[in-house]
Amino acid sequence: MKKLLIISPYFAPSNAADSHRIRMSLPYFTKYGWIPEIVAVHHKNYEAILDTILLESIPKDIKTHYVDALSSRWTRKIGLGSLALRSLWYYFKQVNQLLKAENYDLVYFSTTQFPVCILGAYWKKKFKVPYVIDMQDPWHSDYYQDKPKNERPPKYWFSYRLNKWLEPLAMKQCDGLISVSEQYISDLRERYSNLKNVPYEVITFGYSDIDYTIAKNLPTTETTTKKLKLAYIGVLGQMMKISLTAFFKAAQHIPDFNHHFKLIFKGTSYDNNSNEKKAVKIAEEIGNFDIEENPKRIGMMNVIAELQNTDGLIIFGTDDPSYTASKVYPYIQSQKPILAILHESSSAFKILREITSAVVIPLLASEEEIINKVGFFLQQVRNKNKLAIDMEKFVDFSADSLTKRQTELFEKTLRFGKTS
Repeated sequence: MKKLLIISPYFAPSNAADSHRIRMSLPYFTKYGWIPEIVAVHHKNYEAILDTILLESIPKDIKTHYVDALSSRWTRKIGLGSLALRSLWYYFKQVNQLLKAENYDLVYFSTTQFPVCILGAYWKKKFKVPYVIDMQDPWHSDYYQDKPKNERPPKYWFSYRLNKWLEPLAMKQCDGLISVSEQYISDLRERYSNLKNVPYEVITFGYSDIDYTIAKNLPTTETTTKKLKLAYIGVLGQMMKISLTAFFKAAQHIPDFNHHFKLIFKGTSYDNNSNEKKAVKIAEEIGNFDIEENPKRIGMMNVIAELQNTDGLIIFGTDDPSYTASKVYPYIQSQKPILAILHESSSAFKILREITSAVVIPLLASEEEIINKVGFFLQQVRNKNKLAIDMEKFVDFSADSLTKRQTELFEKTLRFGKTS
């Protein structure tokens, strides 16, 4: 058995999106010949609400090492909230000790707290251990460069320059790449010539049967209404305005839409302290809808449970063709009718069309096409149709199957290291 040291600053009981790939893979790594150990930041240093239910999905024998971090109470006074930067020194010290004391075959960075990845090059040089980086999001990106200032993330000026400086420090020594998007790989290989020969694998997010089993027994919050409930559960950003606007405009053309359907949005804010109702704001610009929105984030297990309380589900995609919606797979698991408005180049667009009966609409489809397809979806909801799923293909996105693909990339990385 080979030993895998996983760097994941956010880890259960954190509900951060970038922690779930590792969490769902942990029950299967040993099946494919790898013993995983986690190095995470201690949850006392997380600013988000904790979700202790997630701990039920983790095998009891998984060894987890915890590192400290500078307190955000002090670092935010100088505008620094990043968990990666707050924990970087502590990762350096702790992992140095681990690599000195034990033999690990590979270091695996699976996180969107990307600055910690620069330590891979140091550990590779000092301890001769190769490393793989999992690109769940782009690190350095020009996406917002041509956007108005009011549409850019907070502290964009600083983070853009920091990422542009740090990314090459990690990528120029990287031994293997995993990514949720082919586009992320293409962009990196264009920027860094050394990556053109490095093993890589595009591995999307997936679903967990273990999570589903746990979630089935959780209590849910019922919305009291006699109408059919159409739900979206997940964050909403500026990049989703096109798909949201398209849906609301189409719904206006559906006779008696408000009489028959209630729209429910949950967990729409990135900031758990925010009460901003983004969906309601866009809807009010277009017309009157029976809409309920709760911006507060909810745990992943609770998301899966809440999906069972709906009659139909909607996925709002972004204008970024490389965007991969992790919510696609639990949505499919629910077997509820699905309407998805997505960029045609999105992996979710292809997956939903190929393996389900979901109604999938290109982001820039004509108004007539959107109205017709929304109407068709609503008829499925009225008829209480179950989502048809090609289970032979869907199993390829199970946590078991995706873990196998990760370990296959690890093996390629080790062979590449011996020949390079």
